[in-house]
Amino acid sequence: MEMSYDDRPGQIWLDGALVPWGDANTHILTHALHYASCVFEGERAYGGRIFKLNEHTRRLFDGAGVMDMTIPYTIEGIDAACALVVHNQGISDGYVRPIVWRGAEMMGVSAQSTKIHVAIAAWEWPDYFTDRMTGIKMKWAKWRRPDPATIPCHTKAGGLYMICTLSKHDAEKDGFADALMLDYRGYIAEATGANIFMLLADGKLHTPEPDCFLDGITKRTVSALAEARGYEIVQRHIMPEELAGASEVFLTGTAVEVTPVREIGEYSFTPGDLTRTLMEDYDAEVRRAIPATQNAA
Repeated sequence: MEMSYDDRPGQIWLDGALVPWGDANTHILTHALHYASCVFEGERAYGGRIFKLNEHTRRLFDGAGVMDMTIPYTIEGIDAACALVVHNQGISDGYVRPIVWRGAEMMGVSAQSTKIHVAIAAWEWPDYFTDRMTGIKMKWAKWRRPDPATIPCHTKAGGLYMICTLSKHDAEKDGFADALMLDYRGYIAEATGANIFMLLADGKLHTPEPDCFLDGITKRTVSALAEARGYEIVQRHIMPEELAGASEVFLTGTAVEVTPVREIGEYSFTPGDLTRTLMEDYDAEVRRAIPATQNAA
């Protein structure tokens, strides 16, 4: 049985200092718990080095700004704190979770006077999906990514993941690994925590236009790796029925890395050479001291 996340050995960086893991707590009336006023990042460490740390930290600051929260530290300070936590935990390959949230000074929708807290935790993290080249099975999610006029869609705000949790629970209940979400218009959007690519008959890699969901750092990294291999990336609105013409499909994300897909609803695919190549290229990229895809657009 997996160890609970509220009681592990080591320390968590909380509001400027390392504290024992079990003491890194917040009050039950913290605003974030009731109103989802928090943003976070998911990062991976390889060989003790956090991949694209500064890009993740900058996205954290951007997201906090959209959520009307001013982080009381510099970008450089948070970068250093993330590296400190990984080193302090003795982690070689693991996961890093920085999070920013509103405190308990006010209880209500309005919360201008709440203190902004920051914490960073890290732990060992194996592959998200095992036996990677087999490919995962997915079902269609009943929940859709909302209109960007209704949510801060380009942030990793905690409240945006509620429908992801519901969709993944529903998928796992039926024996699937994940769910594929459409957007509010009926176009393919993303999995519950990852972007999606498909190799179509034109020999190009197609991926949904991220106009109502997060444009992932891993997605941009893998796009650059594929372009270096001579593949054209087509970013556009994609209808679900276009999956019928896909020969290979895979997901990308910090947690899932590059994960092949063998089934989505009524459509089946065979993980192939392109997916394997990009998996290998990504595995090499994350362990470079200076990534070749640094700040890939």
